[in-house]
Amino acid sequence: MTHTEKTISSERIYEGAILNLRKDLVTVIGDKTSFREIVEHRGGVTLAAITDDKKMVLVRQFRKAAEKVVLEAPAGKMEEGEDPKLTAIRELKEETGYTAANLEHITSFYSSIGYSEEVIHLYYATGLVPGETNFDDNEALDIVEYDIAELKRMVLAGEIEDGKTIAAIMIAAAKEGI
Repeated sequence: MTHTEKTISSERIYEGAILNLRKDLVTVIGDKTSFREIVEHRGGVTLAAITDDKKMVLVRQFRKAAEKVVLEAPAGKMEEGEDPKLTAIRELKEETGYTAANLEHITSFYSSIGYSEEVIHLYYATGLVPGETNFDDNEALDIVEYDIAELKRMVLAGEIEDGKTIAAIMIAAAKEGI
């Protein structure tokens, strides 16, 4: 039987530029209590950006949390109160230089539902028009394009490690009948 936890108290224990961390005291089964540590995050977007020749545009960048360079779908965090579609338009342009004639919201999902409030909005971008990138001051990205079938193979072989990128690739493969 499912039990809904009720928050008894909440304490913010860290406040940062990108995320906050709070500690909630909650009710659990059997009239007991437990603590939950929750990452507060405004959310973000990711894009399955597909060229006219059915290649997916990705970025390669170093990620400190993984201590390595990873292959990722273009993505970024939302500004306070920003519409996710506007974030998607901005991030696609900033990271890849592309603008999209067609931008379809596919789904929204929690990045790590066990401890984070972050929701990622996934968009399918087609009708891509190349242009100039506008990287953030602290970004160093390589823009790459892969055949969707090759990316699907890479996901199934465990070669793609980023969850939002796996979701974007598998949705692109399904939409393209691959």
